[in-house]
Amino acid sequence: MFSKINSCAVIGLDCERVEIEIDVGHGMGGMIMVGLPDAAVQESKERVRSALKNSGASFPARTTVINLAPADIRKEGPAYDLPIAIGLLKSSGQINNDLQDSLFVGELALDGALRHTNGILPIVIFARDKGFKRVYLPKINSFEANLVEGVEIIPVDNLKRLIHHLKGVEEIKPVDPRDFNELSKKEDFDVDMAYVKGQEHVKRALEIAASGGHNVLMSGPPGTGKTLLARTIPTILPPMSKEEALEVTKIYSIAGILPSDKPFISARPFRSPHHSASAVSLVGGGKFPRPGEISLAHRGVLFLDELPEFPRTTLENLRQPLEDGVVTISRAQGTLTFPSKFSLVASMNPCPCGYLTDSEKECVCAPTQVIKYQKKISGPLLDRIDLHIEVPRIKFEKLSNEKLAEPSENIRKRVEKANEIQIRRFKKEKISSNSEMSSRQVREYCRVDDQTLGLLKNAISQFQLSARAYYRILKLARTIADLNNNDKIEIAHVAEALQYRPRTDV
Repeated sequence: MFSKINSCAVIGLDCERVEIEIDVGHGMGGMIMVGLPDAAVQESKERVRSALKNSGASFPARTTVINLAPADIRKEGPAYDLPIAIGLLKSSGQINNDLQDSLFVGELALDGALRHTNGILPIVIFARDKGFKRVYLPKINSFEANLVEGVEIIPVDNLKRLIHHLKGVEEIKPVDPRDFNELSKKEDFDVDMAYVKGQEHVKRALEIAASGGHNVLMSGPPGTGKTLLARTIPTILPPMSKEEALEVTKIYSIAGILPSDKPFISARPFRSPHHSASAVSLVGGGKFPRPGEISLAHRGVLFLDELPEFPRTTLENLRQPLEDGVVTISRAQGTLTFPSKFSLVASMNPCPCGYLTDSEKECVCAPTQVIKYQKKISGPLLDRIDLHIEVPRIKFEKLSNEKLAEPSENIRKRVEKANEIQIRRFKKEKISSNSEMSSRQVREYCRVDDQTLGLLKNAISQFQLSARAYYRILKLARTIADLNNNDKIEIAHVAEALQYRPRTDV
């Protein structure tokens, strides 16, 4: 008897429909599986055999052919266990349900229990978009799956209960969709801007960066608070919209790193890889490409501490994602694209010993050492950074002052107002922040008067700024104007934006 069960393959961040076709013949023989399965899928034959036996069902003793269609898509992972088991039950006549409007996914244990499966959120979104009425999946994944409205989620804890459900013996009730506002609760942070002594100009720069999604590089002697300041950035970032939260959760679901106690990412990500990280771990890749750190930082912050300590070849991989907001990974099997719209926040010392710009401690590095150290970061990468900030040594008077600085909550309110202005401005565009503007959008939304244009002309000539730097200055000035609740970019906004450029652009 022939049967066909619907399942799904996750390819990058997208999904493809996979039909599990099963034909139970008349002769005595084994099981043949075709359709480009990997080792984990091939091993599902033994898992399904034991799961059926331990769930009170029988495994077909006749020759069985399983085809995973379409045959040109590589099938990987154990998520096809459940649809294969249901297909075998249907082909052998043990169930007779019409399952064409249902999609099955899940890994089976030998006793018939269903284990956690990666990539459930994109699978459920795919099922809804393709018109499936219900999705059968592991119960442990149901909290992640019920973020999607418009499709019925059937949580299955073991195969035996599912068989009883399909036979009408014991119903498994679908889970109700969850309210986004209920999930988006206020985050508790261990750090706060109020406890950062001094560095008011750095806090101002970070406020601008958080408001418009700009890139930041902090340079200064050791112990001046660069890392602490970077770790306070999440406390002032605006909240994510539902669409952004689903984007981020989708990436974490595919990567298999969703927290079990909270399978929904409501706070903007903050990723801080060590400088020993490889290019693949940073950008993404592998035999079956998975998201890297820049995609896990999507809609959030990627913090690179001690930037020159990263291999230069690794850092050069950031150039295209910083410009385009996506990273494209090409392999022999095909090309995948992962989103990577993140704010780069980096910190560094000005020289190997760290005291080149320190006013109190003398630098012991030779000039050639300083040049070699600074050359570890290429000019094109520095050109993509909007705010270059000097973080000086903190005076004792400020360190010993018991008065708290402005708290993160107050700064965040200003950031949220600026962010709301940008959302209204770009409601007809496919962007949400000033840093994402294209050249056309800069011309439309960043108009300046003749006096301001004259200042820009002089700055480009004096500082030898590139065309990219020109557009980034205008984007930055647009964010500063938004923070001041000003529709027009004034000369003071451009002047402040110019202060954040390095003295010499390579």
